[in-house]
Amino acid sequence: MSDQQPSSKSVPARLRGAASSLRRSVARRPVPWIAGGLVGVLVLGSGASFAVAAATMPSHPSAATASATTAAQSGTPRASATPTATPTADARAVPEAPAGPTALRTCTIDAAASAAGLGSFEGFVMDAASGETLFSRNGEEAAQTGSVMKTLTSATALAVLGGDHRIPTTVTREGDGTVALVGHGDATLSAGNGTVYPGAPTLAQLAQQVKAALGDAPVTTIVADDSYWDDADAWDPTWPESERTIGYQPRVTALMVDGDRANPAAATSPRSTDPVGRAGAAFRTALANAGVVGAGSAQVVQRATTSTDQIASVSSQPVSTLIGQMIPNSDNTLAEMLARVSSKESGAGGSAASLTGVYQKALAGYGVDPTGITIKDGSGESAANAVSPSFVAHLMVAVAAGEKGLGVLSESLPVAGVSGTLASRFTGDNAVARGKVHAKTGWIDSANTLGGYIDAADGRRLTFAFYAIGSSRAAALPALDAVTAATFRCGGNLTSS
Repeated sequence: MSDQQPSSKSVPARLRGAASSLRRSVARRPVPWIAGGLVGVLVLGSGASFAVAAATMPSHPSAATASATTAAQSGTPRASATPTATPTADARAVPEAPAGPTALRTCTIDAAASAAGLGSFEGFVMDAASGETLFSRNGEEAAQTGSVMKTLTSATALAVLGGDHRIPTTVTREGDGTVALVGHGDATLSAGNGTVYPGAPTLAQLAQQVKAALGDAPVTTIVADDSYWDDADAWDPTWPESERTIGYQPRVTALMVDGDRANPAAATSPRSTDPVGRAGAAFRTALANAGVVGAGSAQVVQRATTSTDQIASVSSQPVSTLIGQMIPNSDNTLAEMLARVSSKESGAGGSAASLTGVYQKALAGYGVDPTGITIKDGSGESAANAVSPSFVAHLMVAVAAGEKGLGVLSESLPVAGVSGTLASRFTGDNAVARGKVHAKTGWIDSANTLGGYIDAADGRRLTFAFYAIGSSRAAALPALDAVTAATFRCGGNLTSS
């Protein structure tokens, strides 16, 4: 294609006449025609004819009249006043309207998050409503959780068992003077001499049912059956033995009485090495007190029962109630029971080794991604547990909203300066957040942790998890309170450095 202009000889006479008229019009009113000429240049530049360029010029009344008169005299038809432009191949799409302005977040917790008392610190904070990450310091790194693990255990139990589920303990009759006490994981079953679990079922209730079923038939043998799951992994090798001897943790068997506490009315009380045998002996006493013939001298043996002839049964409080008893005071016994029963009822067998898969499947139902978490126990006692602060904070969004039955967990969380394991914390400058932080505490020898949600000073709800790893408890607790209180002050204006 040539980019040369045509000579005057090649232009028809009628077009030369029109051009002469245009020159006269421009001379009379130069400004409008200059503007119109710019349009014409643009049109011509895209390959349009001179006639189309003239049609796009401004329609000042006198100019339009002169143009129409000239066209009539020359016999040329009048061009349309508003011609339709034909889109070209390189026409550009109209851009969407730009997004509105976003407020710049300016408040930091960097100083509080750098306190020596936090040791090797991991933390994550997010806006519960928007899902926006407001702060992360190694927040995606999976690490030991301490008792913050109990929030995952509660959520798993609610997903697998449901809040209304009750854990049974039964008695079967084998004949020949033998009855079997069969455990299914209810550690709250009580001998009736005081209990830390209000509303717990009792051995006396079972004994009365056995008496009604047997009448004067004597009992010579009592089977203590904890075969609901294999107790080969009743004690995790990463747990300090002092957890049992001091009284924080029992051996995890499917049959025990009063959480195997030496003092059933004390939350922290030494536990034995034989919770199943102790349960059988306590049941023998209850049968004797109920007047069951020969029960006082009956022998106790530990094995699986051979009978399905059930003659007595009691049940625990609902799972929702057990969570309400476990979370405020961080009860390890209930946590391990709920973890194992969840595994058993889900078809995974009840072993400690099954817990990672059970938890991952259950927790995924709350819209969080559990990939990469490692669950060694239900209580968080093991330093081999691995869950990131980010995962805890994301789960807490559903907890704070009470989604899918999680309201019972939300309502059970300790409140800063008010209840549970946070009742005596958040003092001094940190008291500003009292009543506003709802969170589960965690404490093992190698870590102190805190995870939950904050109703911040600006009205925003934030979810968070903070891990202080490797520092002493005396140094870690006030440092955790300080970084949490700083987060409360910043609210939705919080930003990571």
